[in-house]
Amino acid sequence: MSLFSEQVYKIVSRIPKGKVLTYKQVAILTGNPLAFRAVGNILNKNHNKNIPCHRVIRSDGKIGGYNKGSKLKEKILKEEGFVK
Repeated sequence: MSLFSEQVYKIVSRIPKGKVLTYKQVAILTGNPLAFRAVGNILNKNHNKNIPCHRVIRSDGKIGGYNKGSKLKEKILKEEGFVK
């Protein structure tokens, strides 16, 4: 696993329930503000339940992709108290 991937997972694992970050915000927090697409690609491959990648959304406020389906992502976010 690359250092960048580790940084992404560490940042995302700290997002509390009911809160979200955008892919761009995660990229900025890694020190690579233009790497938002890379953040999405990394999270798409995540299968670790301890890393809540469903809490990362698009900058335009849309839910965005999820490796288990966007509808499930939206359902989980609603259950956690995030209302878009």
